Amino acid sequence: MNLLDLLLLGVGLSMDAFAVSVCKGLATRRASLNNMMTCGLWFGGFQALMPLVGFYLGSLFAEAIEAIDHWVAFVLLALIGLNMLREAFSGEAEDVNADFSFRTMLTMAIATSIDALAVGISLSMSGGVNIWQAIAIIGVTTCLLSMLGVKLGSVFGDRFEKKAQIAGGVILILLGLKILLEHLGVL
Repeated sequence: MNLLDLLLLGVGLSMDAFAVSVCKGLATRRASLNNMMTCGLWFGGFQALMPLVGFYLGSLFAEAIEAIDHWVAFVLLALIGLNMLREAFSGEAEDVNADFSFRTMLTMAIATSIDALAVGISLSMSGGVNIWQAIAIIGVTTCLLSMLGVKLGSVFGDRFEKKAQIAGGVILILLGLKILLEHLGVL
């Protein structure tokens, strides 16, 4: 994966955290720098940690599934992307309040980064990925977009939540397709 692919991956993965951050901003109505930093660091930190864990878990099984690794990467990314699209179009509103406590943020950071664990597994199978560069880009991108989400949520309300989930889903599906087509020799 090149730098642009990693940046797109970071943006795609950060969309769940961005959407939750927009809701946090909406709930607080007046976003402070502290609120923005809290969301950014929690979500960015977990979005960086989970792919690292997934990468090392995937590395353990890499030899066993080497012949189909591109299919596994495609299926994982496509399923995550489709799930994000399903959530965006389901109309289900997430219950997000203005609580920035340790317990609340830990729960939300884990919930928004589970998909990053699966992405880490797919990165271990896609080959040629510098995991340290990938997690740095994913973590920083998520941190910055989460901070922006809190601010936008406090100013503009929930106009961006659905669009962010749709964009994230489409990006992840397209990245999975790119990995598959590269391994099949089409690209």
